[in-house]
Parts: sequence; structure tokens; C-alpha cells
Amino acid sequence: MFEPSQSDVRRFFCDTYAKSKLGKSLTLTPIEALASDWIEQHPEYHEVLSDVSKALATVYTATSAGTNPFLHLSMHLSISEQTSIDQPRGIRRVIEQLGARHSSLHQAHHEAMECLGEMLWVSQRRGLPPDAPAYLEALQRRATR
Repeated sequence: MFEPSQSDVRRFFCDTYAKSKLGKSLTLTPIEALASDWIEQHPEYHEVLSDVSKALATVYTATSAGTNPFLHLSMHLSISEQTSIDQPRGIRRVIEQLGARHSSLHQAHHEAMECLGEMLWVSQRRGLPPDAPAYLEALQRRATR
């Protein structure tokens, strides 16, 4: 299993942003292309992604002002992957429903992030594996309300 460090993740997003700014002169890998699409939709993160040293040094906590851009972008990638392989089974349909409800895949992802974050928090707090059925159920509730 691939287990990147915090520095690896931050370098990945910073490097992807740098490569994407160069345009067609550098070819992006498929995961970089996907990340680049989400980075493009978050111009508020471009400044932090432009400075690798600052990105590596910044400490984000639950009480910090603002969002951790690396966590946020990583969650976009996770939800994109979950949707592409339909795991947990049914998530593709639910994300599509949320996207249609909001007329925005981006907004659908943000709703899914709340459910994903809660599932991971509960999992860590209880010392149990992530509960995919509970995650999907929470998403379904959002999609049908």
C-alpha cells in the first residue's frame, strides 16, 4: 500500500501546480492531471502551492484559521478515485445525484468531504477501520434530502 508522508503529499501538489503552470511543455501523469484540475478550481491555494519551502513548513491544526489545502485537495482526489471505481459500491450514483442537485460536481465533492471527514474521525477516535457503509449512508441522506 502506498503511504506517502506529509512532505510527499505537499511536494506532489506543489510540483503538480508548478508543472501545470508551464502548460504543455511538461506532460502530467494521470494523477497529476486530475490533481491539476482540482487545483485549478481552487485559486485560493495557488499562493501556498507556489512556495514549496513554506508549504512544507506550515503547520495546520484543527484550530487553525482556514482550510488545510493539502487535506482538501487530497480529499478531492480520494472522492474522485472512489467515484471512478464505484467504491464503496453505489458512491458513483450518489455523487452524481449530489452533483445534479447542486448543478456542480465540485459542490458534490464538498458535501462528500464532510461525510468522509466524519467517517475518518469516528474511525480514528474509536480505533476501528473506516466504516464504508456508514459513509455511503451519510452521503445518501445528503443526496435525498
